[in-house]
Amino acid sequence: MKRPSFPPSRKSLSSQTHELRAELCSTPTDFHYPTPPPALHNRIPPANYSLRSSGRSPERKMKQYHKLTAVLCLVWMATILYGEMLAFWMPSLFSCSWPDRSPSPIGRKVSANDDYVRIAVLTDPQLMDRTSHPTLPKSLLGVAQFYTDIYMRRAFFASVLPMKPHVILFLGDYFDGGPELSDAEWQDSMHRLKHVFDLDAKTRDRNVPVFFIPGNHDIGYSSINSHNSEVVRRYEKEFGSRNFWFAIGKVEFIAVDAQTLDGNAISDITSSAWKFVKNVSEGNDLMPKILLTHIPLYRPDNTYCGPHRKSPIINQRFVRTRDREIWYQNYVTEESSNKLLDLIKPVLVLSGHDHDQCTVLHDSKSGPVREHTVGTISWQQGNLYPSFMLLSVADNSTGPSFSITEEAVKAHLCFLPIQTHIYIWYIVLFNLTILALLLWPMKGVNFEKYLNFIAACLRPYSILFKGGPKEKTDDENCEYEMVWDAEGSMHLVKKAILIPTSVPADDYAVMERGNAVMRPAAKTTTPPPEAEFPPEVDSKSSARNSRSKTKIAVQRVVRATRMVMVIAAVNGSLYMMLLFKDTSIDQ
Repeated sequence: MKRPSFPPSRKSLSSQTHELRAELCSTPTDFHYPTPPPALHNRIPPANYSLRSSGRSPERKMKQYHKLTAVLCLVWMATILYGEMLAFWMPSLFSCSWPDRSPSPIGRKVSANDDYVRIAVLTDPQLMDRTSHPTLPKSLLGVAQFYTDIYMRRAFFASVLPMKPHVILFLGDYFDGGPELSDAEWQDSMHRLKHVFDLDAKTRDRNVPVFFIPGNHDIGYSSINSHNSEVVRRYEKEFGSRNFWFAIGKVEFIAVDAQTLDGNAISDITSSAWKFVKNVSEGNDLMPKILLTHIPLYRPDNTYCGPHRKSPIINQRFVRTRDREIWYQNYVTEESSNKLLDLIKPVLVLSGHDHDQCTVLHDSKSGPVREHTVGTISWQQGNLYPSFMLLSVADNSTGPSFSITEEAVKAHLCFLPIQTHIYIWYIVLFNLTILALLLWPMKGVNFEKYLNFIAACLRPYSILFKGGPKEKTDDENCEYEMVWDAEGSMHLVKKAILIPTSVPADDYAVMERGNAVMRPAAKTTTPPPEAEFPPEVDSKSSARNSRSKTKIAVQRVVRATRMVMVIAAVNGSLYMMLLFKDTSIDQ
């Protein structure tokens, strides 16, 4: 039987199968694998690669630093203006007012009329001298003296004088080491005191009387002033008598040298003090009296001093010498205190010496007597909260009754700026300035991004002001179909809507098992292996990165130094102007 022949163009079954397999396994000409990122091909960046290609230009970076410097300059200007000037205006503008005799609306101040005499009470400036810090170098002592004096000068001119007092009272301790100073040193301290509180002729031109009583740092206790008459003589030459009285309106003020009250009874200086007390006690009992003493009257140990007390309570400490003179005391003795209260019968006692605020009640034969111990006006005397006191003395008070005389005088305590906190804030702000200049991002900070983030966080809470969102019901995912029954009535039947779920294209191959799925990427490929480099290349790259980081750090330090110099030049000039204004310019 003759074998059949096929046409020449016809291929065998095996060759056709082989070609079909090759066609199925080959990659289509129009399909391309995604190009992997350059980091997978090569770890080393190209030679022409630069960090500037993905960042901002140097000009824009410097503009960011210039903006930061301008903002820091404004912050420093506001801080210096407040700490060196505006803080001293606050008592006279907001926190202090003259107390009134009767209840009044909040914020009311005593008007300038004849009904009240306004008195400002200051105590314990204790100007620093060589006895304050014996081991301190003279240059550092001069700096401490300067900043202590300028604080009290600013407080006096910006806080006390704007209240326009009619009378000013000083309750002692004007110098720190008065009895130990030579005549030249004492005169130098006296010159500083006159400059700080403007006690020259300019004060007298204001028609504001100023009264002084002595303190233990001015003439010492009885163990010193009873044996050193020169200390008492030079004090009385500048400040006047140590024991005196004066009348303001209808109120008498009795000033007593408390340092001599508990001395040896046979000494001239102690006997003369008690003789003065007896003489003033025989005067007019119809006028209310205020007792002025530097050393507070006796109080039991751990007596509560009121809410204005900030430091621990100081208890009595009393030391006598062999000749019965006083070497040291914190309070007048109990016997002398009761004697003073019984003889003078004051309605109020004003004292200093403690350097902190204290208000107590004393029992006397004539009734309870309130004593106000005024805090120091200096920020260097152990009290973070310096203060002064305002007195409103009624000029038209009449009548002998105690209730009326007690209401004749009202007191109000005023606090001065906390200088220690101001200097601490200067140090904190300086550190924040350095950190901001060193660590500020080169690209700046996108505040709009943070604002948008905050707005997005607050957006859900906006429903509280819009009445809340509409509640979702089941009817949103259903439809109604009209159906007629056999009687011809129409009914609505609710039918659920089938929501198609989207299935990824790749999952159809799993869902349709009976269908053959042909994918364009039938050929599997593996990414090329990462290039391996010898250790020498990695060490060179790390060294290059280290040098680059060091260079960036040095650039930041240099740039921060320049910006600090700009901030210091601007605000240093402002600071020096304020110092010059408060030290050299006549008020």
